[in-house]
Amino acid sequence: MAKTASPLPPAAKRIGKIVKALEHAYPDATCSLNYATPLELLVATILSAQCTDALVNTVTPALFRRYRTPANYAEAPVEELERAVARVNFYRNKAKSIKQACRTIVERFRGKLPNRMEDLVTLHGVARKTANVVLGNAFGISSGIVVDTHVMRLSQRLGLSAHTDRDKIEQDLIRLVPQSQWTKFGHQMIQHGRSICTAASPKCRECPIGAGLCPAYRDELSDPPTARASQR
Repeated sequence: MAKTASPLPPAAKRIGKIVKALEHAYPDATCSLNYATPLELLVATILSAQCTDALVNTVTPALFRRYRTPANYAEAPVEELERAVARVNFYRNKAKSIKQACRTIVERFRGKLPNRMEDLVTLHGVARKTANVVLGNAFGISSGIVVDTHVMRLSQRLGLSAHTDRDKIEQDLIRLVPQSQWTKFGHQMIQHGRSICTAASPKCRECPIGAGLCPAYRDELSDPPTARASQR
């Protein structure tokens, strides 16, 4: 049996300490997709939808050796691309998205991957999440915060957003988090969601954020008093 923490101050008054806690816990958090160029990151991110980054990283080395430019992908038969990425989920749709996105890069952007949000989201298979990954990591441009399933879950548990829509959650987060920290904050939230604040069994007693900042924090009633006191 568990108890719920007392109501906490508004998110705007807690966010500074939350950001500091995540920075202390995950100072080296970064993109877990392997890539060497902005194009490679775009392709890897498209492949990572509803698929683990670890699996994508086993597929992309051979893919990147074979296809080096947007024209390479645009000119390749879609069946060939499908075979190259067949181990990832929804590989047929993703192969088509990669081919069509690269065709647009060739035709509209002279073969160069654009570095503006408004241009990236015109590419097939690219929404704000993918564009934020590419801009923040490949170009060093803080255009927004990546909102994946981990960031969605943590944003709601931490009381940073009451929304379930990715774009609305992102807007809530960018109003709270300093822009200079948008990219890293996303990586840290993802790492925290994978390692501690998991979907089924969050490890609240191991959480670096803790009861004083998280309204969803749970403290086991069966803990010895000394153990509970040590967490405060």
